[in-house]
Amino acid sequence: MTLFIFLTVIQAFIAAGLVILVLMQRSEGGGLGIGGGGSPGGLMSARGAADFLSRATKWFAILFVALSIVLAAVAVDASGQRDFDDTLDRSTSAPATNDDPIPGDPGLDGEPPVDPVPQPDEDPLADLAN
Repeated sequence: MTLFIFLTVIQAFIAAGLVILVLMQRSEGGGLGIGGGGSPGGLMSARGAADFLSRATKWFAILFVALSIVLAAVAVDASGQRDFDDTLDRSTSAPATNDDPIPGDPGLDGEPPVDPVPQPDEDPLADLAN
């Protein structure tokens, strides 16, 4: 279980880094992208930084997908459910029986319905007054 929590925290950091890398890249509308100034060559130019950001985004995405697969495998191993249930029976409770009568239902033997609502002339709290 601690391995799963550790990998989940690492996954969160990778996801946050991936979001930051995507937001830092230049888009058609400018976004939070890199400014247009600077020298035309080198790492700190707009083109060099864009290449670095796109490579870093690629590797963060690969790490994110790989770690997602590992987390899924660890979760299956932790739950212990390796077999697939391919049956169509999805019932979760036992079928209803006629042992418990439903109020107002005459039942199968034709008895008159039971009236669960007290009549106005009856006092439901009369036996509690003592």
